[in-house]
Amino acid sequence: MEREFIAERQKGLQAYLDVITTHHILSNCEAVKKFLDPNSYSVNYTEIALQHVSMFFRSEPKWEVVEPLKDIGWRIRKKYFLMKIKNQPKERLVLSWTDLGPDKYLSDKDLQYAVKLLSSCSHPYVYKVTFAIANESSALVIRPFSEKGTLKDLIYKAKPKDPFLKKYCNPKKIQGLELQQIKTYGRQILEVLKFLHEKGFPYGHLHSANVMLDGDTCKLLDLENSLLGLPSFYRSYCSQFRKINTLEGVDVHCFGHLLFEMTYGRPPDTIPVESFPPAPSVFVVSVLESILTCEAMKNGMPTVSRLLQMPLFSDVLLTNSEKPQFKIPTKLKEALKTSKECIEKRLTEEQKLFHQHRRLTRAQSHHGSEEEKKKRKILARKKSKRSAYESGEEHSAKYSNSNNSAGSGTSSPLTSPSSPTPPSTAGASSIPPAPPPPPLSPAAPPPPPSTEVPMQPSPRPDVSASRGALLSSIQNFQKGTLKKTQTCDYSAPRIS
Repeated sequence: MEREFIAERQKGLQAYLDVITTHHILSNCEAVKKFLDPNSYSVNYTEIALQHVSMFFRSEPKWEVVEPLKDIGWRIRKKYFLMKIKNQPKERLVLSWTDLGPDKYLSDKDLQYAVKLLSSCSHPYVYKVTFAIANESSALVIRPFSEKGTLKDLIYKAKPKDPFLKKYCNPKKIQGLELQQIKTYGRQILEVLKFLHEKGFPYGHLHSANVMLDGDTCKLLDLENSLLGLPSFYRSYCSQFRKINTLEGVDVHCFGHLLFEMTYGRPPDTIPVESFPPAPSVFVVSVLESILTCEAMKNGMPTVSRLLQMPLFSDVLLTNSEKPQFKIPTKLKEALKTSKECIEKRLTEEQKLFHQHRRLTRAQSHHGSEEEKKKRKILARKKSKRSAYESGEEHSAKYSNSNNSAGSGTSSPLTSPSSPTPPSTAGASSIPPAPPPPPLSPAAPPPPPSTEVPMQPSPRPDVSASRGALLSSIQNFQKGTLKKTQTCDYSAPRIS
């Protein structure tokens, strides 16, 4: 329990936590969140999911649970189950249950209708939804299970049923995809994003684990996430940059992460990216530079149409001839537009808070640095010296003024308008002459003869003679010799 040992261990623990919280996958892990904030993550969501799924099976008895798929996703509040249909026991499906998120702005009625509408979406690059239902607190979606897994499983050589951390957190081998795969998969993903943007359907949840592989075709997953108000996988990155302020911009930024992962077999270490390792093609780097560099963050994200025109994707031939179909009623389109605006507004407010916090942190670290502390100490010393010097000057000035006022007070009774002021001498040069008094009125009594002896440092004979003449003139003063004057008094009130 020594103080030095505890301080050293505390620094080590802080460094350990800094590494964990800056790791994108580990920072979203349930164990980390429970350790840092146990009160907010005390609910057992697996039990809640089982309760909701059991209630669903009462109304839909044709479904049957094969096994729970524990921790295959990164969301704490989203649970997965392997399913089958009783009439078709060989066919496997995946049921996902999740509660509603902070960006849920649709009314319950619009939400339930929009979620049911997902099963009618037909697009060559959207993964089919078998069944979907939502209520006022959660949603449940069933899709076919793919043995191949997602695009992320392909990149990391992982098994789809393994836990998320085991599959992606520390891969044994890091290897990107071939150039033709990057071009084809990238073009397919951009095509489906363009389709959703044109339909006015908000997405914002693109990442490699949300792209299912069906042969050589990429198909988008989890279209329901934006309807349910769930946060994006890359939300922490989007919150840092004010130019990513629309869901279209979020999709493009997420596509940059996905393209980097396909190219290098791993996510980027930091965002923005300062320099890119050697890539299979310079065209790949040009696309990445338009999305993930510091300049791109300042200028804003390119549009999906602009990315499709870039050399990396413009020459890719798409062989799928399936016609996309996704009919959204006009009333629901208006509700989706309003919901999208609310989501973007909350993102903008979050970005403002982030920048305020970053400015405050920079100021604190600046003022807490050793160099700044030394500067403050030097300034404090200079200030204390200056204040001590000024207080000393002020004290001496007060002392001098008090002496001057005392000197003028002793000589004031000796002045009179009937006699001139005595000339100053070298001995009395330190005492300033007294100001002339105001003229006396006729009724003013003569001053009594003074018996005071003036305090002079070294009186001389000529000064004594002058003052004697002054005293004699005061004693011989006669009031009758003064001329009469007429006084006009304006102090009384006037009544008109």
